[in-house]
Amino acid sequence: MKTGIIDVGGGLRGIYAAGVLDYCMDRGISFDLGIGISAGSANLASFAAHQRGRNYRFYTDYSFRREYMGMGDFLKSGSYINMDYPYSTLSNADGEDPLDYAALRDNPMELYVVAADAESGEPRYFTKDDLAQDSYDVLKASCSLPFVCPPYPVRGRLYYDGALGDPVPVERAFELGCERVVLLLTKPEAVPRRSGNDERFARMIRPRYPAAARALRMRASRYNAGVFAAQRYALEGRCVIISPDDTCGVDTLTRDREALERLYEKGLADGPKVEAFLAGG
Repeated sequence: MKTGIIDVGGGLRGIYAAGVLDYCMDRGISFDLGIGISAGSANLASFAAHQRGRNYRFYTDYSFRREYMGMGDFLKSGSYINMDYPYSTLSNADGEDPLDYAALRDNPMELYVVAADAESGEPRYFTKDDLAQDSYDVLKASCSLPFVCPPYPVRGRLYYDGALGDPVPVERAFELGCERVVLLLTKPEAVPRRSGNDERFARMIRPRYPAAARALRMRASRYNAGVFAAQRYALEGRCVIISPDDTCGVDTLTRDREALERLYEKGLADGPKVEAFLAGG
């Protein structure tokens, strides 16, 4: 039975999913396929590399460094998050916390990284073939939040955050042959996504990237539709939705160590739900 896991990301809220994934590593739980969106792609890269605790360090330590994110970079380069710092400076073989690329490559789990083409607004599902030692541009592309960051180039095309293209790719997981799917959300399942800043940021990027702006305006409705689809599959026993009961005050770019720690602990505590779901089939 082919099993899949989807991590939808959510900026620094992704520490919740990091807790769930660390629990899975503690228990030796593996998957045949993983799909990561935005921060979820980085979470799953460390998971595929069997590097327990690595994601935790990125959320609770490195994200507080000025080299990682801040208004200084935004005013200087137009990007609030310096994607090259986490995914090159820290993650390369000679970095402070290198990604074990060989372990990721050799893991039989299929890995898909979702990004959105800035010109068309359509999703792109990158695979392991698009990664190489010290070449993690697809992770940078998947995490490039509109307006907060410029679109990131990958082989001559520009990409934004994967949530613009396919924020909850449950249908995609089943299309790829999964029979059972674990869906990791980073906000309560019952809380619908609202447009929030999407409309404002869409206006900012519309002059240069009108299709991406349209996709950004649709992000909330697509997210909610994806969760609804997952709930239908859950009733059939084909999917389980793992989500926190609250976000502990953590939002996309909230840097509060105590709150992040609490949200991580919630992920660890909810990990047994994954084990119970997989054991039931």
